[in-house]
Amino acid sequence: MARILIIDDEKSIRRTLREILEYENFKVEEAADGLEGLQLAQKEKFDIILCDIKMPKMDGMEALEKFMEVNVDAPVIMISGHGNIETAVEAVKKGAYDFIQKPLDLNRLLVTVRNALDKSNLVTETKTLRKKISKTFDMIGDSAAINSIKEMIERVAPTDARVLITGENGTGKELVARWLHEKSQRANGPLIEVNCAAIPSELIESELFGHEKGAFTSAVAQRKGKFELAEGGTIFLDEIGDMSLSAQAKVLRALQENKITRVGGDKELKVNVRVVAATNKDLKKEILKGNFREDLYHRLGVILIHVPSLNERTEDIPSLADHFLKNICEEHNMPLKTISKEALKELQKIAWTGNIREFRNVIERLVILCDKSITDKDVIAYARPKG
Repeated sequence: MARILIIDDEKSIRRTLREILEYENFKVEEAADGLEGLQLAQKEKFDIILCDIKMPKMDGMEALEKFMEVNVDAPVIMISGHGNIETAVEAVKKGAYDFIQKPLDLNRLLVTVRNALDKSNLVTETKTLRKKISKTFDMIGDSAAINSIKEMIERVAPTDARVLITGENGTGKELVARWLHEKSQRANGPLIEVNCAAIPSELIESELFGHEKGAFTSAVAQRKGKFELAEGGTIFLDEIGDMSLSAQAKVLRALQENKITRVGGDKELKVNVRVVAATNKDLKKEILKGNFREDLYHRLGVILIHVPSLNERTEDIPSLADHFLKNICEEHNMPLKTISKEALKELQKIAWTGNIREFRNVIERLVILCDKSITDKDVIAYARPKG
């Protein structure tokens, strides 16, 4: 049952609203002024707040500002008998969901309340989904190397500094990029990922910078590129060591001038994005071979983060195994399985060429094929199957 807080200094109004809303199966709480309403909203969880404007102690506009300051999640619907267009506009600018004038049109009120409730439910679902995503992308481990990366992320993420992440395939470079975005000032903006190795060299410029209609044979319409789609957020250039030299030149210009030009166009477009890049290659060697621009390397590598291989942090294997066991058993709707100390020691002996990606696959295999407790014999039998 949705909960609604009514803030109004007129008892008759509160009583009328309560009767209507309770008839519609809402649970209702009341406050006689903005200060009391603010205190209630901070103590309890409400799905919607109905707030009058003219009140003693703290008026509705001031209460609205306070709701925004303390991050009250509930949509706030302002109601007033003294309002005009300017008041309504001001209320919406300050964060109100809607503005309704007195005397109240009850049909309009109920429609607005239901729409606001939809928004409130959407916000709750989004937060739940964010928590699930954050859990999925947890950075697991307490080794010195991982703790150092976590500390670096905490220090660097709030800035707009460009970051170059290095490490072998499957070590979790994408995970570092995600956390840099999640903990940044741009977290509410998009995180746009580009796998430079997966895009043919002749298409990479169009993918990154977009194209105008008719720029090439299959360009039947104008198309925005990844830099434009990442506006206000972060663009993650994965496997940047595989990018063509011509595309590198355009990326360098985008970093230098914060401007791009679509393929087939001549108009410069301003872009406001943070660039995070990753590679499994030694870019210094690629520079010597003439495959990578040195000036781009220095532009990208303001902050360097190296993600160690799993073989370099085998002390994290027990916590990683525990994490993946829980997640995989949940995914397959299976009772939680355990893993013996001897089995963990066997896992620590393995040379993990595919790093975390390979390790997760092995744990999933063990979960599916083994009994309630995974033993060292199971690891020997299934971790490196012959085939």
